Amino acid sequence: MEVAAAVAPAVRRSLGPCRPLRCGAGLRGRWPLPAGGVSLRLCSTRVSLEGINKPVVDRIIRVDHAGEYGANRIYAGQMAVLGRSSVGPIIQQMWNQEKDHLKKFNELMVAYRVRPTVLLPFWNVAGFVLGAGSALLGKKGAMACTVAVEESISDHYNSQIRTLMEEDPEKYKELLQIIKQFRDDEREHHDIGLEHDAEAAPAYSVLKTAIQLGCKAAIFLSERI
Repeated sequence: MEVAAAVAPAVRRSLGPCRPLRCGAGLRGRWPLPAGGVSLRLCSTRVSLEGINKPVVDRIIRVDHAGEYGANRIYAGQMAVLGRSSVGPIIQQMWNQEKDHLKKFNELMVAYRVRPTVLLPFWNVAGFVLGAGSALLGKKGAMACTVAVEESISDHYNSQIRTLMEEDPEKYKELLQIIKQFRDDEREHHDIGLEHDAEAAPAYSVLKTAIQLGCKAAIFLSERI
């Protein structure tokens, strides 16, 4: 509990002013406005918690915040190694979307009064090391890492979507819309990795399996701690 108390102020300081998610942007001109005019804006003001399954929502927002935080650190590590290479602009574009995702989950944590995982300092280091380490294998290694991570994240988002749909799709309409859109972005990153020769990376299957096992462990721990 002492660690959580120490981490939370740092997260709050990182929020900055409330800014809307850029729904019209994307690597390929995607991110259309949600059907029915549903806005993805959710300012960092508190929302009513009446009637929601707070433990479920807490777990979802906490782990998603940790995941997007880790993804940002992975791309930071890749850019540190490959930023000036031919693949640098592609990595930067994907990183920019992950930055938007993290900003949104920062807002959601405040709005739903969710504490961050106490493991953020660890994911800070581990994410950067994974990103830089995979990039040291070259462009194909970096893209293999992207495929493995983004596949794990999109699968996890699908699991969360099923959970919220079973709970009450109308009650969690806004949260569902955000998660669905972010899942689609992660799928796009996954496909970009494949298009840029991820499967030609050295020991691709072994690398992918190892990274995804790490992702599963990170998800399990971040949901609970």
